[in-house]
Amino acid sequence: MKRRTFFRGLGAAAFYREFLGAGRAQGTSAVPTLKIREIRAVRLRGLNNRFVRVYTDQGLTGTGEFLDTLGAEYIINDNISAALAGRDPLDVEGLLSTLWQDKLPGSAPSAVFVRGLGGPYLTAVSGVEMALWDLAGKAMGVPLYRLFGGRVRDRIPVYLHAVDAAEAKTLIAQTKVPGLKIGIDYKPWTATIRKGTEPDKSSGLHLNNPQMDDIAALVASVREATGPGYNLMLECHTRFDTESAIQLCRLLEPYRLTWVEEPIPPDNPDAMARIRSQTRVPIAAGENIYTRYGYRPFLEKEALSVIQPDMCKTGGLLEGRKIAAMAEVYYVPVAPHGVASPLGTMAYAHVSADIPNLLMLEWTHYLNQSITALTEPVKLEDGYLTPAGKPGIGVALNEDAVKERLDAGFRPL
Repeated sequence: MKRRTFFRGLGAAAFYREFLGAGRAQGTSAVPTLKIREIRAVRLRGLNNRFVRVYTDQGLTGTGEFLDTLGAEYIINDNISAALAGRDPLDVEGLLSTLWQDKLPGSAPSAVFVRGLGGPYLTAVSGVEMALWDLAGKAMGVPLYRLFGGRVRDRIPVYLHAVDAAEAKTLIAQTKVPGLKIGIDYKPWTATIRKGTEPDKSSGLHLNNPQMDDIAALVASVREATGPGYNLMLECHTRFDTESAIQLCRLLEPYRLTWVEEPIPPDNPDAMARIRSQTRVPIAAGENIYTRYGYRPFLEKEALSVIQPDMCKTGGLLEGRKIAAMAEVYYVPVAPHGVASPLGTMAYAHVSADIPNLLMLEWTHYLNQSITALTEPVKLEDGYLTPAGKPGIGVALNEDAVKERLDAGFRPL
C-alpha cells in the first residue's frame, strides 16, 4: 500500500495512534511530510464569525477563525488557496512571507501592498495562519502553546462585559471573572447623545458637562457594585475628540479604572499620547491597530498603557506573539481583544499562556449561545480559561451548527 493511500485511509484518531504514537515509542520525532491540498473559508448567516480550514494531502486538517471584515472569505477561496497549494503547511513563517508579498504566486496582485494596515486581506491571512498553527499542533501531537515557547502560566484570567451595576454583580457571582468591562454604548445612550449640540452625531463627539456626568454616573454605579479593588474597564468605542477624552478621563480618575479603552480613534499616536500624558487613567487600544508595524509608533511614543491586539485580524497568532514581545521591551501589558467564538478564544488563550506581559483576555461572547454553539463546549473555571491540552487549538467546530448557519454559496467545511 502506498504511504499516501495509507494515511488517507486512517481517521484522525488512528492517525495519532499509528503514526505519532509509534514515533514516540521509538523516541523519535514523528512529524509527517504534508502538502496543502486546499484552503477553504465559509461565512455564516447573521454572524460576524467566519471559519477557514486547511486541508492536506494526507487528510490532516487545521481550522482557524477570522472576523470584522467583508470579503476576506473570497480572498481565501479565490486567491490564497491556489497560491499555497502544494506547500508544506508546517513552514508557517515561509507561508506568511509569501502571503505578505505584493503579488501572490499564480494570482492577481494582492489586495494590499506588503502587509498593509488592516482590511480584508490581512484578516484573511490571520485566519489562514491560525488554521496553519492548529494543523501544526495536530501534526506534532502537541497543544498550541508548546509551539510558541511554552507556558509561563497555566490558566488565563478572563474579563467579560456588563451593561450596568446589576449585571456586573450577577456576572461576578456566577463566573468569578477577575474583570469586567462596561461601555458608554452597551445600552442605548440616545438620551446622552441628545444632550449635545448635535443630537444625531454619535462619533467625533465634543462632550459637554451633562454628557460627561452621565458617563461618570454609569462608572460610579458599577464601581460601587464591584467594590474598589475589582478590575473595571470602560469602553468608549472611539467616540470622542481629544479634548473631551482628556476631560472625561480626569473626571473618572477617582474610580481607579483598570483602563479607558479607545477614547479616540487609533489613527493618531500623538493624539493618544497626549491623552495618556494628561490623565492618571490608563489608556488602552489595539483592536484596530494592525501588525507590529502598526504598534511601533504607539509604543515608541508611550501612547498606550495597555495594548489589545486582535489575533483574528492583526496578522495571526505569531504576529500577536511578536507584538507582545515588542511591547514587553516597553513594559507594556497585553490584553488581547476577543470577540471570537470559543475556537478563536482558545487559540488566543494558548498564545496568552506564553506571554510574560499578559494582563487579561477578553471573551466578549462567553454567554452568547448563538456563538458558543458553533464549537464544542469550553468553560471558564473560577473566571479563568485553561488552554486545552489536546493537539493544536484543542477545540473542534460543531460541524452541524456551522453547516446550519452556512451562508448561500459556500460549501461546508
